[in-house]
Amino acid sequence: MAESFGSDAARYDRARPRYPQALVDRVVAAVPGPGPDVLSVGCGTGIDARQFQTAGCTVLGVEPDARMADLARRGGLDVDTATFEAWDPTGRTFDAVVAGQAWHWIDPIAGAAKAARVLRPGGLLAAFWNTFQLPPEVAEAFATVYQRVMPDSPLSARAMRKQGPDAYQPLLTKAADGIRATGGFGEPEQWCYDWEWTYTRDAWLDQLPTQGILTQLPPDRMKEVLSDVGAAIDAMGGSFTMPYATVAVTAARTD
Repeated sequence: MAESFGSDAARYDRARPRYPQALVDRVVAAVPGPGPDVLSVGCGTGIDARQFQTAGCTVLGVEPDARMADLARRGGLDVDTATFEAWDPTGRTFDAVVAGQAWHWIDPIAGAAKAARVLRPGGLLAAFWNTFQLPPEVAEAFATVYQRVMPDSPLSARAMRKQGPDAYQPLLTKAADGIRATGGFGEPEQWCYDWEWTYTRDAWLDQLPTQGILTQLPPDRMKEVLSDVGAAIDAMGGSFTMPYATVAVTAARTD
């Protein structure tokens, strides 16, 4: 699944949600000096990296998927193509290491150890994810489609209602434990930012094929999912509002 997102990198870049500006600002404020050097791990097409560039940072991306990395470069980002665990920093160091929607693809201990290696004293490691909570009526409608088209899918109405920040807690705990295991960081913190976004029918259908559980769906079944989900949104009035929570695990590099 980790290698499937680059199959339509342009759609991924266009349709995936961005991250709260408050999170970006807090990371930048937490590291010393103006114009910090930031390493974006698993940068994908450069979504979070561009937000840090706009905030005045100099950003280098590390991305294992050459298709995603190429699109990020075309967007003005310097990118090394490698997995983070195997990446050679060649002596480079950074004020912050960030990972948007990517740290769960990385070994939590090896990843934290590599971050500690390249962070300057006082630098910040910040791994963050956008979590969403489908409104109950939306979850029911979408789950009906998935169960009909993909009967083996885990996307039941109950599972979809349980999405959100609470569902990510085991992942956050695993990331924090990996950070602690390195001995190179202060005690990890958790941050959370609540926000919401209203999706039109077309906007939701545009990003739907970028969701991990659907990226490898055969074209005929994907077409059926999009048609039926589109009809469900039409029945709701053509749009719906999605509550999001961006959750982060952060830790400062000790001397």
